[in-house]
Amino acid sequence: MDRVRSPDLERLIAYTYLTVPERETHLAIMRVFAGTLLADLSAHDVAERLGAGISADTVAVRLEQLADWGNLIRSSRPVRATSIREYQRVRSRYQISALGERVQRQADEILASADAAREVSRELLALVARGLAELVEASAAPGGVAPREGLERVSTVFAQFESFAESVRDFYAYLGQVIFRYDLDSGEFTGFKELLLDYAETITDDVAHFAPQIQESLTWLRPRLPALLSRLDEADHGLAGLAEAGGVQVQRSRGRELSDWDGLQAWFFDLSGEGSQVDQLRDATLRALQALLANAKRMIRSSTGGMSRHWDLLRLARWFDQADDQTAHDLFVAAFGLYSARHLGVADAPDGDVPATTSWWDAAPIAVPVTLRERGDRTARGRTAAPEDYSVQRDRLRREAEEQAARQRAAAAELRAAGPDPSGVRLSESALRLLLDLLARALGGAPPRFTDTVVEDDDLGLRLRLVRNPGREVQLRSADGELVLDGLQVEVTGLAAPDDRQEETG
Repeated sequence: MDRVRSPDLERLIAYTYLTVPERETHLAIMRVFAGTLLADLSAHDVAERLGAGISADTVAVRLEQLADWGNLIRSSRPVRATSIREYQRVRSRYQISALGERVQRQADEILASADAAREVSRELLALVARGLAELVEASAAPGGVAPREGLERVSTVFAQFESFAESVRDFYAYLGQVIFRYDLDSGEFTGFKELLLDYAETITDDVAHFAPQIQESLTWLRPRLPALLSRLDEADHGLAGLAEAGGVQVQRSRGRELSDWDGLQAWFFDLSGEGSQVDQLRDATLRALQALLANAKRMIRSSTGGMSRHWDLLRLARWFDQADDQTAHDLFVAAFGLYSARHLGVADAPDGDVPATTSWWDAAPIAVPVTLRERGDRTARGRTAAPEDYSVQRDRLRREAEEQAARQRAAAAELRAAGPDPSGVRLSESALRLLLDLLARALGGAPPRFTDTVVEDDDLGLRLRLVRNPGREVQLRSADGELVLDGLQVEVTGLAAPDDRQEETG
């Protein structure tokens, strides 16, 4: 069942240019557009700014792709040209879209600092606590807070809080990337120990110190927020009027909506029963300490008892990476003492007829001699046994062959008695099996687009003719079921004795 595609998810196509093989060229083009404001550029303008030997035609193709993905929009400004050549240069002009500009900004941030350890702006938490306290004091004064002052305080508090919360997320993401590694050596462990014990503990202490102050201020402000935000909107509408008049979706400044204050409150209060961000921060620090202790115990055990094979395994991996196939096989055998299964050759039992399609998992196990299993030695031990008498086995095999030949002759006689068209006769199991074998031989030896093919079995005295006949349907019935051949005609006849055929030929 096809899922309904959400229009909001369609915006994610704007990230496509970061994953295609031509992403280097796309990134360079998007950086040209991101460095401008309200500027529309043609393919020739972008090619001149890139200046890396990229032709204008190639840039034009890339611009069309970026426009299809929503990163660029085609400019509607009228083109003014004094010649046909100038018109061809400037006829297709593009501007960067709001979504494309945001995606490009995020891509540049990731490329610049994806693996860096970001410092937490701890001082901002103190500023957030002080700003909320000042907002509470100004709101409690006679006449309330002035709209302009309230707008400045609200914007400042949320800007500081967003920067602090983002730096906390980045720091703990980096900490989780490195602290849970099980292969830390002593130098790395010392560095991360100082990082965790000194820096992370300081962050947790600062949050624990300022969180009660912030919670107290938010508790006082919460019932008064609707009136406060209404006064701020009356003093400064921002783009709210645009949303009401033109139906345009407007993203308000942080702190201008009640949902923004709910998010700020959820960071410090447990509103959903799943713990606040302060609780999660405390738990994350505790898990990091536990991981640090686990690494410390591992290194202590390595120094007092067993030895860590980390560096040995890294050296072995480097040898594998630099070796050719034969040397890699030799390294594997020398390091692990394991051989491929193809080096163990044990024949099946003579009477064990196992189809080639049977999985090793389902097949019966093969009895491996003790000397080969335990010592890897194939040398026969003990005295030589007397020659075994195989007369009983030979007699049994002879009887089985004679019985099989008799069944084949009986099946052939049944097919000859059925007449040229076997579709009207209910065949026995052996007769149908023989007929199917003749059909397989006929189809296997016939050309791809045959019209008539014949196969003969001199031993059984049978001749099968297979004719392609569109619209014809042959039904072969037996105790095992029915087989329908569509578009084919089957004729089964007996062969004359060899002497009779020689006389006919003569």
